[in-house]
Amino acid sequence: MTVSTGRPATAPATVLTGADERDILRRTLRRHAAGVTVITVPGPAGFTATSFTSVSLDPPLVSFCLGTTASTAAAVQRADRFAAHVLGADNTALAGQFARSGIDRFSGVSWQDAGDGLPVLDGVPAWLTARVTRCEKVGDHFLVIGEVESGGGPAEGPALVHHDGAFATAISLPPPTATSDEYV
Repeated sequence: MTVSTGRPATAPATVLTGADERDILRRTLRRHAAGVTVITVPGPAGFTATSFTSVSLDPPLVSFCLGTTASTAAAVQRADRFAAHVLGADNTALAGQFARSGIDRFSGVSWQDAGDGLPVLDGVPAWLTARVTRCEKVGDHFLVIGEVESGGGPAEGPALVHHDGAFATAISLPPPTATSDEYV
């Protein structure tokens, strides 16, 4: 079956032959820009994540994933709450610190206790806390879903993103000039 888009034909997409599915996934997702967050749990424990996302508005649910062999996996499994910190372009050092293993990730980091020892980091554009509603092993990761309890932060400045193996920042682009039906 052929579907006409009304656009000129282009060369076929490059097909990755001889690559295993894990390599295809890695190569493809390097092209996907993802927001950078730091997830914290009581302990304190925390890590840098690009897997944070919204799940539902009613009820307000968010999620993240963490490798089952990560140094913080046991603390995350024990936690009944977590905080997600949305990072800005000024937070690259913080993102790097929470991505490193074998160090005290909280060393030199200013934070407040949101109750029950849950760390909420200072100096980030936005944060929220959530109560864990589900923690499930999915493949080689844990999928954690939580219901939002509280949030804050100035919500200013450009977002920190991870793209093509490096930190970057998002900038607003001018609106498209084409008619809206071309972007369906």
